[in-house]
Parts: sequence; C-alpha cells; structure tokens
Amino acid sequence: MLKVAFDPVYVHPLPDGHRFPMEKYDLLPRQLLHEGTLTSNNFFSPVEISRKAAELAHDEDYLDRLYNLQLSPREQRQSGFPHSVSLIRRERMIMEGTRKCAELALEFGAAMNIAGGTHHAFSAKAEGFCLMNDQAIAAKWLIEQHAADKILIIDLDVHQGNGTAEIFGSDQNVFTFSMHGRNNYPIRKERSDLDVELEDGTGDKEYLYALEMSLENILQRFQPEFVFYQCGVDVLLTDRLGKLALTRSGVKRRDEIVFEIVKQLDIPVVCSMGGGYSQDIREIVEAHANTFRKAQEILF
Repeated sequence: MLKVAFDPVYVHPLPDGHRFPMEKYDLLPRQLLHEGTLTSNNFFSPVEISRKAAELAHDEDYLDRLYNLQLSPREQRQSGFPHSVSLIRRERMIMEGTRKCAELALEFGAAMNIAGGTHHAFSAKAEGFCLMNDQAIAAKWLIEQHAADKILIIDLDVHQGNGTAEIFGSDQNVFTFSMHGRNNYPIRKERSDLDVELEDGTGDKEYLYALEMSLENILQRFQPEFVFYQCGVDVLLTDRLGKLALTRSGVKRRDEIVFEIVKQLDIPVVCSMGGGYSQDIREIVEAHANTFRKAQEILF
C-alpha cells in the first residue's frame, strides 16, 4: 500500500501573500481521493520532527535560533518569508512526514509526502522557502538506523538542490543528482555528485534523453539501496518560475522513468512534491497527481 503524509497544517496560509502555492496541498489529496487513486487508508498525519532527528542534518545552533524565532531579519528574508511559531511547527511536521515516509517505505516499498522537497535548506541556513531539508534528514536517519547504507537522491525540480548538495558534500553514502535549469535559481550553485544543467526552453525529448542517460551513468558507479525522489513540476512550460518547456505528458514520462528504475532495482522510494507555480492551479494539481498515479501503477 502506498503511504502518503498529509496534514491540514500543510495548507495554513503563509504571511505576505504566499497563499497561492499552498493551495495545491489542499486540492491534490482531494483530487486523488475523488478519482479513487488513493483512499483514506493511504494517508497518515505526521507529528513534529524530533530535535534529535533534525540534528542529523542541521547545525545545533541554527536549530536553536530557528526554533526560538531568533534568525535575523536578513536571514528571514533569505528564507523567503517572516518566521512565526505556526510556520516553524508546519515545517517540523513536513520534516517528520518525510522521515516517517522513509520508515514506511521500508515496509511498504514506497511512500510520498504531499509537501516536502525542501532542497534549498543548508545545514546551517535557510534559503528559497526552505527552512530545514526533509530528504536530507530522512536520509541521515536511515543511515543512522542502519536501514540503508547507499542512498540516491534524484532531484528533478527546476531549481538545483543546493542545500542537499552542501549537506552531503563529503558523504560517500549518499549520491546527490540534480537536473535543473542552468539559468534559474540559485544563481550560485553548489556541487552535487552529478549536476545536469539544462538550457532555457529545454523540451520533452532532450530532457528525457538527458535523464535516462544520467540515471544509467549513475547506476554504473553507484548501487543504491534506497531512493529519494524530489519530483517538482516547475519544469512545465506553464510554470511562472521555471524556464524549461516540458509538457504535462513529458513530466508524466519523467516519473515513469524514475519509478521503472526503482521497480527494476527492487528498492524503496520516498517522493517529496517540490515546486510547482503554473498560473492555472489545475495544471499544477494534475501534474502532481500524475506522479501518484504512476507510483500506484508501476510500484504496486
């Protein structure tokens, strides 16, 4: 059974007009339930991440200042929004959602977080609407628990997973792969184990070829026991913040490629939704829903 992390706290409005991107977190589970892709039995509500688990990927002093709302105004601006008790609580629940997904994926084979994909959070700083790094915490937790020794993070959001790259920069147990827009945020990129930078306007054919070749290259030199998949849909042509040109069918095929490899390797996978900022909210929800549909079709 596919297990999915979701809690109504995910859809709490954020300050300063950041409500629109939050709408998908409410509409996506509704759509999946309505069409029968998921039932209520698929969902679970996470609690807040433990401090011990958060410290696996983040600096203690940074967490002290974050939890106590002591980051400077400049640091808060860099994170993307002003901080509040409710915001930090929401982030901690999203972190636990992905960590718990990792635990459940060991049992069920796959799990997905309706939120998450906070790949711009560094070990000691927040960036790009990311305060803590959910996949990094969960990967570190798996290694600490001796549940997996070799972990592959596949990041296909339109933006580079710079925080993830920094956290695992010297970690031989985690292979970080980011395929993203060359000219998109962040301006200053970090170094992943493999970065594939795409030019503005890259469409389905070139994108999917690059993805297949990259994954083939990775699997020739790294044998993962567990996969995290950051499956942002901001690679769509319609996305307001992305500069690529994928169609919805191209994004669906992207998900197929990843899930087919996971199936072939017979290893667990955890997906975090990542970005999606098309003007039409229906475009975002449909593209994200395809990821869940493909996971059900291929992995179960």
